[in-house]
Amino acid sequence: MNRLQKWFEQLAGFSREERNRWEMAQEIFSSPRLDISALHKPACWRRQATTGRQPR
Repeated sequence: MNRLQKWFEQLAGFSREERNRWEMAQEIFSSPRLDISALHKPACWRRQATTGRQPR
């Protein structure tokens, strides 16, 4: 099985070491996805209510 994998990698043009470097780069440089589900609510609904305001 390893021999077949090695032949495939040679035919496809990339090696196991190259794939390992690519995976490591993805771990380092890929940023975590932002959760935009909270942005579906309007901003005025997301803000905390201000309580105890002092008169000017």
